[in-house]
Amino acid sequence: MVRTTLLRCLLVLAALAPPVLRADEALWSLLRSGGQVVLVRHGTTDPGVGDPPGMKLDDCGTQRNLSEEGRSEARRLGEALRSRAIPVAGLQTSPWCRCQETARLMFGRTGELQPALANLYGRHEAEAGQVAQLKKIAGRVPERGNLFLVTHGSTTYALTGVSPAMGEMVVLTPQPGGGFRVAGRLSAP
Repeated sequence: MVRTTLLRCLLVLAALAPPVLRADEALWSLLRSGGQVVLVRHGTTDPGVGDPPGMKLDDCGTQRNLSEEGRSEARRLGEALRSRAIPVAGLQTSPWCRCQETARLMFGRTGELQPALANLYGRHEAEAGQVAQLKKIAGRVPERGNLFLVTHGSTTYALTGVSPAMGEMVVLTPQPGGGFRVAGRLSAP
């Protein structure tokens, strides 16, 4: 009786797993086709929330930076993109050091620094202007690949309503006539 119940539970769990795997593979396939805008939240950071008081953008020592786990996540995301032959049409990065380091570890470069990708945590006065700029960027279809935007959770949430984990990618599909829809989310393998 116990074995039969356990077996049934395992069969139910196995039946539930494939759709999740298929959804991830469908999203990777969408990225292989290009034309997507991908928001990448920087990798895991040293403990804490926000940046320390007195933080300066031009001094990484004053900021909350990637932990070893965050560096590993960024490397794994980059390897996942390369191993799946995901085309990169462009790369833009928040001016914060943790985003630039995430980009370097994923792509071997930081790309173009984009002020609209700046951290919105504790900066609500900047939100409307940044989100308006990001909507323009995210609503344009990239040519010959995907546009990767390395940013922060607060910025991603303000734009999409999605609160990504550190090291997670949120895939946006630009829509005809402007705007975008959230196609899905992918994490470091």
